[in-house]
Amino acid sequence: MSSLTYLKKYELPPLPYNLDALEPYISKEIIDVHYNGHHRGYVNGANSFVDRVNKILKGEISSGQYDIQGLLRGLVFNINGHKLHSLYWQNMAPAGKGGGKPGGVIGDLIEKQYGSFEKFKALFTEAANSLPGTGWAVLYYEVENGNLQIMTFENHFQNHIAELPILLILDEFEHAYYLQYKNKRADYVNNWWNLVNWDFADKKLQQYMKK
Repeated sequence: MSSLTYLKKYELPPLPYNLDALEPYISKEIIDVHYNGHHRGYVNGANSFVDRVNKILKGEISSGQYDIQGLLRGLVFNINGHKLHSLYWQNMAPAGKGGGKPGGVIGDLIEKQYGSFEKFKALFTEAANSLPGTGWAVLYYEVENGNLQIMTFENHFQNHIAELPILLILDEFEHAYYLQYKNKRADYVNNWWNLVNWDFADKKLQQYMKK
């Protein structure tokens, strides 16, 4: 008979590049604070909630001694914070390796569905700049009908369409840009296009198109 392992904890993944690799568009200082401070904080936060659930499962915390809705909300916030940031790092590449006009399958699909990359970029940028407060701008792939769907998330509680994989994501929390851009979020959004890792997005798209 196998022994119970209970819920497993999360780990902070390594950055796919050096802290200064995204300069001049995103400074080393921002990446350091963002990754080592905020992202690590979400991983630690998620693990603290996992510990609490495990204590409930082990009988160390009894019914009535915890708020299940508060517990689940804390899990969602921190796990999403961890997973969304993990995607965000992979969705960028150093200048010269990222940015530009996408090729491959994703480039062709953008042309077919949006008319041109320029129209797609303008609409995604408009969506990003329209986000009230903090959150994310994302590009989904709709497996059912093959649409590339632009969406925004407020905070870490997603406007999520069930089963849709994220191909591209832009962090719009102030910690992602304020040290460098202050309140000029639109400048950060415009410069982010120089870092988009289209190869990563294209590989993800092709994986889901085969399913």
